[in-house]
Amino acid sequence: MKSFRSSRDVIIQTNDLAKATEFYEKTLGFSVSHRSPKVMGYETGAFCLYVEKGNRPGPVFDFLVPDMEAAKSQLLAAGCTIIEENPAVPRCYIQDPFGLVFNIEQVID
Repeated sequence: MKSFRSSRDVIIQTNDLAKATEFYEKTLGFSVSHRSPKVMGYETGAFCLYVEKGNRPGPVFDFLVPDMEAAKSQLLAAGCTIIEENPAVPRCYIQDPFGLVFNIEQVID
C-alpha cells in the first residue's frame, strides 16, 4: 500500500460553534472557505482549518490514503483505535498508540 500523506486540513471540534466562528473570523481574520450549520472552514495560509460542532478537544490532522479499508486494518493491527467513524461524511477518526488523533480520508489518484 502507498504511504499515508497529509492534506492541508486540520480539524477541531467545539461545543460553541458561534463563539469559535466569531474568534476565527473577527479576531484572527481568517477568510471563510466553507460555511454550513455544523462546520466552518477557514483558509489560514499554510493549512485549512475546519471547526465543527463536537466535543473532542485538540487538533485532528487529515491523512489521505488510497484504500480506506486497508489503511484501517493496517492501523488497527499497529495498535491504533477507531474513535469515530461516519461513512456518510466520510470520516474515520483514529487515535494512534501515542495519543495523536487523526482522520483518514480515501483519495483516488
